[in-house]
Amino acid sequence: MKPLLQLSDVRKSFGAVRALKGVSFELMPGEVHALLGENGAGKSTLIKVITGAHSPDEGTLTIGKEQLRSLTPAHARALGIACIYQQPALFPDLTVAENIGLRLKKPAPFSFVKRAEQRAKAVELLKRVGADISPDAEVHELSMPEQQLVEIACALGSGAKVVIMDEPTASLTQKEQHLLFGVVKDLRASGVGVVYISHRLEEIFALADRVTVLRDGESVGTYPVKDLTDSAMIKLMVGREVATLYPPTEGGAGDVVLSLKNLGCTGSGVQSVNLDVRSGEIVGMAGLVGAGRTELARILFGITPADSGEIFLKGEKISISSSREAISHGIAYVPEDRRRHGVILEMPIAHNITMAVHPVLFPGTWLRKKRETEVAKDFIRDLGIKAYGPEAPGGSLSGGNQQKVSVSRWLATKPKLLILDEPTQGVDVGAKSEIHKIIRSLAKEGLAVLMISSDLPEVLGMSDRIAVMRGGTVTAVLPGGADAHEVMSAALGQSGKEVA
Repeated sequence: MKPLLQLSDVRKSFGAVRALKGVSFELMPGEVHALLGENGAGKSTLIKVITGAHSPDEGTLTIGKEQLRSLTPAHARALGIACIYQQPALFPDLTVAENIGLRLKKPAPFSFVKRAEQRAKAVELLKRVGADISPDAEVHELSMPEQQLVEIACALGSGAKVVIMDEPTASLTQKEQHLLFGVVKDLRASGVGVVYISHRLEEIFALADRVTVLRDGESVGTYPVKDLTDSAMIKLMVGREVATLYPPTEGGAGDVVLSLKNLGCTGSGVQSVNLDVRSGEIVGMAGLVGAGRTELARILFGITPADSGEIFLKGEKISISSSREAISHGIAYVPEDRRRHGVILEMPIAHNITMAVHPVLFPGTWLRKKRETEVAKDFIRDLGIKAYGPEAPGGSLSGGNQQKVSVSRWLATKPKLLILDEPTQGVDVGAKSEIHKIIRSLAKEGLAVLMISSDLPEVLGMSDRIAVMRGGTVTAVLPGGADAHEVMSAALGQSGKEVA
């Protein structure tokens, strides 16, 4: 059996930066082949070479019977290559059926659109991916997971032989993840080859037949997934042993910093939340999608102010009607979507780090660049941010380093309470380990940390106590030693357990 796709010693440089230093990779018919590597390992560049967005400097690509030095995006699509990106590339003001129709058939000049036929095809494809989405809905009305399912429907309809999935479950609910897994297995059964990129190792073990690991722009090797363990995969990716992703607790909890009494916000669906967070402890927030965790964070940061209940900070009753007011009280919030709300990609790192403390750093009229650079350098050093320097743009950093910049911005405000929403989402295992160490060291220094995470092992491994939300309220507070069954039972409403 011949490979659907084969790359031999592919190399690519951007100026002095060597993104790919010699990558070889092959994909067989009916195979799910995982592509693993830390942020910056070369995965994105390799995908752009396969889809024709970049031309390699050296090496060859063989697709079916054709051996090529490079591709164009149009040629790649004609050869049966489809890529489903983490951020869907759909026309927001067109309907789902129109988006699918445009991707499946290039309109001829002066031809009429057969809308009934277009709609029927969209219904068929949406049914194949298990998506309960109206073909008449405009894309801007859809959630990110729904848009992703539309992208998958487009790939299926185009008759793709090679389907690349780049972090496909990053924004999907558990139900939608199961649907996606079913689609991937159907593609495999029909002889399609799937290149699957994910930082979630459990997905790799559940779906992939083989895995190719990239490190520093080179392919370390290709292995049958059944022959590897979690720790072996991590070592291949980072080139070293990662002793533990979850550093042990050091020191104990101190006085109560944040106390919530029957807190609620009608518009956010949050109601009657009672919770304490102490200095020196990490309280992990678990719960299913829609349980109200992010909504609670937004209330505490003044984005959607509370309309019932009380908030106490270090024993003093406070009201928070805006983000500015939250910051003045010593509350910091690192949001889930770092690209939209965490880091301004076009701005230098120094600007990103200091923007929340400009009134303190620059009490006069003029910005003092030297002072800003000094502050940024301190955080770059202390948090181990890998960058060319304070002037490097935020968009030049890997996902893990962008997250460190986002954390740095709020640490610069010297907060009493740090709220972290999905702090390691979309970052590789090496960066995860580093971020976990930073969070633990902040707690050791006495900071109160409220950490929201959909990654259950992260909640179990990092939390001194675990607050479980369901239906907009905290239904249980469990000790850090709780197991996954206890947490999920509380999240599903199968038990209620309050632990001081």
